[in-house]
Order: sequence, then C-alpha cells, then structure tokens
Amino acid sequence: MTQTSTTPPGPTRPTALITGASGGIGEAIARQLAARHTHLILVARNESRLQTLATELQDRHGVHAHVIAQDLTAPHATDALWEQVQTRNLQVDFLVNNAGFADYGEFHTLDRARQLDMIQVNVTVLTDLTHRFLPGMVQRSRGRVLNIASTAAFMPGPLMAVYYATKAYVLSFSEALNEELRGTGVHVTAACPGPVATGFQAAAQMEGSRLIATDAGQRAIMTPDTVAAEAVDAMLHGQSVRVIGLMNRVQAFLPRLVPRALLPRIVKQVQDRAH
Repeated sequence: MTQTSTTPPGPTRPTALITGASGGIGEAIARQLAARHTHLILVARNESRLQTLATELQDRHGVHAHVIAQDLTAPHATDALWEQVQTRNLQVDFLVNNAGFADYGEFHTLDRARQLDMIQVNVTVLTDLTHRFLPGMVQRSRGRVLNIASTAAFMPGPLMAVYYATKAYVLSFSEALNEELRGTGVHVTAACPGPVATGFQAAAQMEGSRLIATDAGQRAIMTPDTVAAEAVDAMLHGQSVRVIGLMNRVQAFLPRLVPRALLPRIVKQVQDRAH
C-alpha cells in the first residue's frame, strides 16, 4: 500500500474516501469531487491505476490524492483500510461506498465463494466502513455518506438473486440511516442508477441478457460521468434517494403497480438470455 501525497489536507477542504475508485463510477466520482476541490482517498485493488488517477487529479486540480490498494474481498479488509486511514492521520468527511460487483445465472449453479464475496463487498464492507466513519462525522456535525445502490434495489432479481438482494439492503440501510441522522448535519444518500457502461456487465457475464443485449437495453445504458454527476449532486444536497435517469425512475416506480407474485416472473423474462 502506498501513498501519493504526505501533505495533510487543508482545513477548509473536505476529504472523500471512495471505494472502487480505479474505474467506472468510482473513478468518475473522484473526478467530480476533485473538480470541486475535494481531497481524495482512492481505494481499489489495482494500485497502478489508482496511482495514475491520483497523479492526474493532483496535477489538474491541486488536491491531495492518497492511494490505498486494498482487495475488499480479503479477510479483515476493512480493518486494514481503517488502519491505513488512521496511520496517515486522514479525516474522512465524505464516504463513498461504490465498490461492488454482480454475478449472472441461476443461483444454485453459481460459484458459492463468489456469492459470498459479493455479499462481503456489496453489504458487509459498506456497512462496516459506514459504522467506522459515521461517528466522527456526527461529532463534527457535518459529513456525507454516498452509497451506490441500483434500480435493482426496488425488486427481486431472478438470475441475479444475490446482487438484487444486496442492493435492496443498501437502499433500505441508507434510507434508515438518513432518517436517524436528521438534524445532525450528516446525510446518507443512496444513488440508484440502472445499467452503466463500466465493464460491470462483462464481469458479471451478463452480456447475453435481454437487459443488455437488446436495442432497448443498449439505449438505456448510461455513462459513468452522467451517473457520477447526479450521484455527487444528490450527496451534496443531502438527498436521501436519487434514482438516476428518467426511464430508471419509471422502472423503480413500476413494482408498486405490479402484483408481487408476478414481479419476479417479469424481471426474469427481462433478464433471461436473448435468443
């Protein structure tokens, strides 16, 4: 684990810790916040990509960008990350829980370890980091937590059962915390995008899904920059939930109109392999 800058952040600028910062939405959020003169703690497995991003953002925006290379699926990953932050005497004002991944297929056929790793990263790490950094924010009467959820949070997801369930947790957890923190000066935001052009689908081996492979699916895919801009805006304004994109807002609302018994069947048809 290496550090790009040894100079502590200035007293008037906030510092944001971003997990999954080496690409996709996490990298785009880092760019958004750096442009707003926010110091950064960039966390991901790929140290070289983090170092390249840190150098670029420091040179372009004059912010301090610290790099912590950490595999969040590893045992005691959050202990190691917490120790790095404390050792470097860094204060986290914005916590961005962005790291996450999915898997595609019938649950009983999928690799068990990968499902458990998904719960580890999407749920356990997010919960643990929030619990570690939230007390300091409350004590200072200011702070933000941005959790990257998904439109998947609003419905069950056959063929991606664990992923949808983890995002439902993230949404519920975020909304509950934001209410608990009312009046403290600290806000928790759940950003809920639909499919994003990040390589996420390839990693989940779901390129053949109707959700992705059809013309309609391709038109619905958003860019990381678009998602990051809306997510950061929602966080800075203290918004509890932001569903990103008009069609995604419609999609998030539709489960309220569909009988619960039919909803899993409809989602499965949308996510099934295109023929």
